[in-house]
Amino acid sequence: MAEGIKNKVAIIGMGCTKFGELWDKGGEDLMVDAFQECIEDAGIEKKDIQAAWLGIHFEEQSVGKGATSLALALKLPFIPVTRVENFCATGTEALRGACYAVASGAYDIALALGVEKLKDTGYGGLPGFRNLMGARNALIMPKVTAPGTFAMMATRYFAVHGLSPDEGKRMLAKVSVKSHHNGFLNPKAHLRREVTEEQVMNAPIIAWPLGLFDCCGVSDGSAAAIVTRADMARNFRPDPVYIKSLQVALSSGEELMYTQWDGAHVETGYRAGVLAYNEAGIKNPRKEISMAEVHDCFSITEAVTMEDLQFSSRGRVKDDIESGRFNLDGEQPIQPDGGLKCFGHPIGASGLRMMFEMYKQLQGKAQQPERQLKNPKIGLTHNMGGFPAMNVVSVAIVGL
Repeated sequence: MAEGIKNKVAIIGMGCTKFGELWDKGGEDLMVDAFQECIEDAGIEKKDIQAAWLGIHFEEQSVGKGATSLALALKLPFIPVTRVENFCATGTEALRGACYAVASGAYDIALALGVEKLKDTGYGGLPGFRNLMGARNALIMPKVTAPGTFAMMATRYFAVHGLSPDEGKRMLAKVSVKSHHNGFLNPKAHLRREVTEEQVMNAPIIAWPLGLFDCCGVSDGSAAAIVTRADMARNFRPDPVYIKSLQVALSSGEELMYTQWDGAHVETGYRAGVLAYNEAGIKNPRKEISMAEVHDCFSITEAVTMEDLQFSSRGRVKDDIESGRFNLDGEQPIQPDGGLKCFGHPIGASGLRMMFEMYKQLQGKAQQPERQLKNPKIGLTHNMGGFPAMNVVSVAIVGL
């Protein structure tokens, strides 16, 4: 019977660039920056790496064709390199590939790296899914946009759970205010400015009820991880971080076809969470998960994800948001680094950027002392690609 990879693999080094409008750097430069920080953190040399996985979504727009771009940029000496892509879960998919390879016994030390260079391409924040989903699906959904579909989930959530428009919008405003406070403290974040609830409430509307501050931006960035066998990890450092679970789930699209889905949650998010908790041995996520980085492409996505991951009961996330449970000084901090809201979303890099924050927090090494959480034990990352009714979701759990 399959037993998963819990405690079979450890992260011994990570690196992460600053995210932002990095006009003076190409995709290869970002890979090199993240990689150098990563191997210095791990205390190893390039020759120690036996295999690598590259996560990138828009490959030719960012760094050139395929896995070769990583081998050339990092001058890796004749090792296998695999390029992976899984929409917004691409960075986590690279980490999953490296971890599975080490857990299988095929390699002792592997690299996972994610990168995306979006600003130079003119990639905007309001793309329709026609360009992302292929011609066949575009015929079915010719005018679908991300803000539009997530705005519909927000209004549906308000209706299902009895929130007035003002109550719902103010709940979402608190999510954005929290994330901007955390990002303000983080030197690697793209957007570093605090905002008030009233600023969020009164900002220009993108797709009601989502305003400007309810939506994440577009940015460039890269992040990387070195993983090894758990029984070797302390040969490299005294504080490795162990993989407890790595799960990915994809929707079949049935939410679009039947009426069982209420439109107020992400079914794949719930299913991926259950798979991850089973692998990690987590019985009570609300009590056992110390902190999380989740895919807050929109403020409503973060709110709904709290319920999908069982941090909050269905329909009750508003209570937890208002109580400060998810704040930096709360019982279960969410987005301690500022999240997608403050980092933006260079697609291939985001999952590993989230893991970088969990890794540093667990080691007690957050970049700014004000952001360091008190004695975290278990961290979770969550990526979601697609839209509420058809998507891919990854959930990774790590701990000491």
